[in-house]
Amino acid sequence: MAAGPLPAQQPAQPVTRAQAVAAALTRGAPAAFGRADTAAAAGVLRAARLYPNPSLAASYTKDLPHYHVLADLALDLPWLRAARVGAAASARDAARYGFAFGRAAIRFDVDTTYTRALAALAHARLSRRTASDADSLLRMAQLRREVGDASELDVRLAEVNAGQLENVAADDALAAVDALLAVQLAMGLPAETPTITLADSLVPPPPPLDSAPAPATEPLRVAAAAASLRSSERALTLAHRSVLPAPSLQAGFDQGDPTGPSGLLPMIGVSLSLPLFNRNGGEIAQATAARDRAQANFDLVGRESAAERSRAERGFTAAMARLERNRRLLASADRVAAMSLQAYAEGAVPLANVLEAQRNAREALGRYIDDVAAANDAAASLRLLTGAEEP
Repeated sequence: MAAGPLPAQQPAQPVTRAQAVAAALTRGAPAAFGRADTAAAAGVLRAARLYPNPSLAASYTKDLPHYHVLADLALDLPWLRAARVGAAASARDAARYGFAFGRAAIRFDVDTTYTRALAALAHARLSRRTASDADSLLRMAQLRREVGDASELDVRLAEVNAGQLENVAADDALAAVDALLAVQLAMGLPAETPTITLADSLVPPPPPLDSAPAPATEPLRVAAAAASLRSSERALTLAHRSVLPAPSLQAGFDQGDPTGPSGLLPMIGVSLSLPLFNRNGGEIAQATAARDRAQANFDLVGRESAAERSRAERGFTAAMARLERNRRLLASADRVAAMSLQAYAEGAVPLANVLEAQRNAREALGRYIDDVAAANDAAASLRLLTGAEEP
């Protein structure tokens, strides 16, 4: 079922599904937010890796010696630096996994929006075709009435049927335009009037290569939650290790004592912070609460991801089975509709039988279109939950 534009609309730019996804990832605001968050997390990691700058103090006193110069360098102890950098690195990893899942979610949204637009266009074409068939059937009934083979009731019944199907065709045309504008909006384009047309076709998704595939990697949401938990644990470790702050090394000289020996008077020392009034209890409590929350979130995300993947696999299997059944029903309904129309033309069956057969065929094709769209959505949901499209 190729997706072409509606006759009343003349979009200028054919767009494939892959092009729509690429445009959304490039222009969309959610992708921009994710890039900014990832850059911010990388900046935090870079700041955590930096060594502290030394400080230099120079003073003059009336007492001897007059001039004093003192340099102070805070020592970045390895056990403090490792915890600080580890927490920042895990936070950066969590931001990256979150960004990757955000991209996968954008891809899923655009994919399903594109599929719904294809289904809406297919319904619009079906409605136009059935409305045209109803007009042909009305003309046939009028001709048969003129030659005395049909009653006035048949003509009136054909007129009602044609009018109803014309209204349905108008409604489906508006729905197709709205669905096309939704694709433009997802791509980051203006959505006042249609400016694109859908170049892909609405076809069933390919079956999975394996009936029970095992995930090659951890789901992105679970990986992001695990990285956040590691970051919280290392932040708690840093809070515990910071009870005794790192010392600083001091070095300098004095000069300007005329009564003493000439030259510089060197000085060296160590500055220690004594944890008498502040033992970092508030920061430890906050880090402990953050770690507990990250642990609870990791457990919740793991259970939800497993349940959602299982549900998506069941939904995809059911959608493919329903699609195969409706494919067979559609072929039978089309054959019945064609046979009933031929029988009516030969005067073998009444018009009501033809209308019923055509209604069944129309509904069967409509259900088939919806089932193809549902199968594609189920496949997209399965790809989102397994991370199949995101490295």
